[in-house]
Amino acid sequence: METSNNMNKRKLRIFVADNTEFKDKVISYFENKEGYEIVGSAEDGQKAFIDICALKPDVVLMECVLPNLDGFVIMDKLTERMGINRPKIIIVSSLSHEGFIAKAMNQGASYFICKPTSMGIIEQRINDVFGLTEKKEIIKPKNRALEEKISNIFITVGIPAHIKGYQFLREAIKMAIDQPEIINSITKKLYPAIAEKFDTSSSKVERAIRHAIEVAWNRGKIENINSIFGLKVYTSNDKPTNGEFIALVADKMIIEGV
Repeated sequence: METSNNMNKRKLRIFVADNTEFKDKVISYFENKEGYEIVGSAEDGQKAFIDICALKPDVVLMECVLPNLDGFVIMDKLTERMGINRPKIIIVSSLSHEGFIAKAMNQGASYFICKPTSMGIIEQRINDVFGLTEKKEIIKPKNRALEEKISNIFITVGIPAHIKGYQFLREAIKMAIDQPEIINSITKKLYPAIAEKFDTSSSKVERAIRHAIEVAWNRGKIENINSIFGLKVYTSNDKPTNGEFIALVADKMIIEGV
């Protein structure tokens, strides 16, 4: 397996399997960007599988919905053909149901990104997969494990990945883990910091996070929520505030030592 240091010395080789305009956007974004190389693309699932096996890219950006072979079948066939040498898979799909997300992650996808998304997010997730920051510095495995744990909690409680609050809430939890005291300055420090990172306003961050929590409660997955924390914390009529939910998940991560 190639290390992050070796990855720093050459371009990351990207293959795109997608039959929408997203494919052209990815190619346009990465083809002249330092540190990356588009080695191929396909709009057909069968062709994508054949080309990936031949070209052996580092990472595949793939839509689930493809002609002839869908993304899930392609992942299975790549695992069967290439084993541990299978490229990293990042699903970028118009499918947003949590069942599809869970299935992709169970089949070994590194990330599931719901469309629409930005090329900046795509680049960031590619770097995350290979333990690189935007400056190609090493990221500790601990941080990748944390991302995965937070994402798994969101899937379990029913927060869909395609809504803005998903990303804002994940960032808030990470900040609360790194700086536990920030939970006491949620309006003055936490929201503004997230707003700056995502080029939006504090009020939009607050509303999006509140909406994400409301979605989970409206889906009625209270038992899932309580089972994660190991006790009956909430009822269907007892919804937490943004700060309470962020603190609860952050505390769980800290206790588990992630």
